[in-house]
Amino acid sequence: MRPKEHRESGEHDLFRSRLDQIIDMDHALVKLAGSIDWHFLEERLGAVYTDKPGHPPLPTRLMAGLAILKHMHDLSDEVLCDRWVENPYFQYFCGEEFFQHRLVFDRSSLTRWRQRMGEEKLLALLQESLAVAARTEAVKPSDLARVVIDTTVQPKAVMFPTDAKLINRARERLVRLANQCGVDLRQSYRRVGKLALIKHQRYAHAHQFKRANKALRKLKTYLGRVIRDIGRRIAGNDALEEAFARELTLARRVRDQDHGQRGPKVYSLHAPEVECIGKGKAHRPYEFGVKVSVVTPLNRSRGGQFIAHVAALPGNPYDGHTLATVIPAMQALVGSTLRAIADAGYRGHNAPPDYKFRVFTAGQKRRVTPQIKREFKRRAAIELVIGHLKAEHRMGRNHLAHRAGDAINAVLAVVGYNFRLLIRWLRFLLHRILLAFAAITQFNPA
Repeated sequence: MRPKEHRESGEHDLFRSRLDQIIDMDHALVKLAGSIDWHFLEERLGAVYTDKPGHPPLPTRLMAGLAILKHMHDLSDEVLCDRWVENPYFQYFCGEEFFQHRLVFDRSSLTRWRQRMGEEKLLALLQESLAVAARTEAVKPSDLARVVIDTTVQPKAVMFPTDAKLINRARERLVRLANQCGVDLRQSYRRVGKLALIKHQRYAHAHQFKRANKALRKLKTYLGRVIRDIGRRIAGNDALEEAFARELTLARRVRDQDHGQRGPKVYSLHAPEVECIGKGKAHRPYEFGVKVSVVTPLNRSRGGQFIAHVAALPGNPYDGHTLATVIPAMQALVGSTLRAIADAGYRGHNAPPDYKFRVFTAGQKRRVTPQIKREFKRRAAIELVIGHLKAEHRMGRNHLAHRAGDAINAVLAVVGYNFRLLIRWLRFLLHRILLAFAAITQFNPA
């Protein structure tokens, strides 16, 4: 069933408050709502629905507006619901005609809508943010001719991984699942396991590593005993084997993995897709999450330093080997670009053949003109943009689950960043209009 479009009844309800009568229609958020092409978003985001029996889906403008507001103001789903009920500007932005005193949706609808859209559909929000910037003259098309490309890490909301904590946590999850499924274990090791974990942490803090390793071996022994005990008790029961399959696989990986092993490791049991990424930072040698590519215009536009493209890159690829996928996706979103500036981590890149000689990396000597040398000085501007994404738009700690959640959070963080710049630009335009009007009235009082 297709989602309903913007709810406009056109009726005058004497017992309800119309939003356009109780809010300032010159507010920047109202102007932004009028600048967005909601019919375009309806066509792109509403295409996933099918005409099947059941409860009709919520309006696309409502859900898209909530996603924009959430990442524009760095709000959790729960806080967003509370703000929506209190704030008439939020309700008008989401397409309401009358002030609502209670939620017209359930909080869980936000999660289901994000999962239903996915990364590909949500890129329409990013595309529309750039289109609004062009329509309001915050960005000129020529501003996107030269771009800067860089990667960063989007950390996952996981506990800092250590071998002892992971091993003890794996045992606790197996014991809890066994209790839920009615599997009687010979011993749970709850008390002695907790004591061994405390000892390991104290010995490691005191740099008594032989004793710490002894406590770690105890934790591995307890985990191995629980794994074997569960394996014996569920043997031959297909339903229980299926219920324990994922947890047993993760527990065995945690028990067997070692510091020096090659290949993927488990750093979190509830988010096994988390990767360990080192970016050479002195204050944070390793970060646990997913690598994300960010593309911004080289020069600052009138409305600010917008973001032209973003993509999550699972697998921790080499930066230079990401251009084969990033550049075609960027060109499909913003059109062809003249050149790209990147840091030294992109040397030996695999850009498409038609773009290969338009990518310039830091330290490059050949084919570098004086103008390109000056453009290299603007490359570091992207670091400030990444800092804003992490500090103000929910990229600093991703709470969405699975690899799909990594990609969705990255796109929505950029959408919130771009729309926040547009809010600031519309306020600036309104301020200029008011100043011009004041100057006219001052010289022509009659």
